[in-house]
Amino acid sequence: MGCFECCIKCLGGVPYASLVATILCFSGVALFCGCGHVALAGTISILEQHFSTNASDHAILSEVIQLMQYVIYGIASFFFLYGIILLAEGFYTTSAVKELHGEFKTTACGRCISGMFVFLTYVLGLAWLGVFGFSAVPVFMFYNIWSTCEVIKSPQTNSTASGSQICVDIRQYGIIPWNALPGRACGSTLESICNTNEFYMSYHLFIVACAGAGATVIALLIYMMATTYNYAVLKFKSREDCCTKF
Repeated sequence: MGCFECCIKCLGGVPYASLVATILCFSGVALFCGCGHVALAGTISILEQHFSTNASDHAILSEVIQLMQYVIYGIASFFFLYGIILLAEGFYTTSAVKELHGEFKTTACGRCISGMFVFLTYVLGLAWLGVFGFSAVPVFMFYNIWSTCEVIKSPQTNSTASGSQICVDIRQYGIIPWNALPGRACGSTLESICNTNEFYMSYHLFIVACAGAGATVIALLIYMMATTYNYAVLKFKSREDCCTKF
């Protein structure tokens, strides 16, 4: 076998679907975790400075955000390892399916491990759908505040109230109690909040974090298809030899 044929054979064992999914998963998780962590810190800063001056009013929210930041560290570490494991499993199953290393052999233990990865990837895919939906909530909140500021900046588009009468009450979202003071911002005060670096960065970072969660969902869907297909082919070929390849 020449060098060219050897290279073609090696390239044939690359699980391209799993490779693309791994790159997409790493990118999505990195965006979600990195941007989400910074955006959460900016959000609590905005609340403390403009909407809840009493620390006891948002103490629970601060603890929840701190817990979420620790969870983000765990998510990043877990998916870094899980992505590498799935990529390695993809190399193993693709090589076995294409019979790159001699006679095809598989064991019940190997098929069981592949089936476990299929099940775990499905569960993680459903969980990340929830994460994706949850990450859209702060985007919606910040968009409402930003759009209200745009109305204040363009008073000619509003014929029923002056700019000073247009307010945003952050308490209606349930993230701080109703007795929190001041709880809301109106007119020029609200406009100044929208012009701060914390608001601008947090808003856009939440958008990027939401996009990262969506990319992770797509990556897990690709993982689902690749692992399910390889598992099905491995199980089928353990009974009867065939030429189906992925």
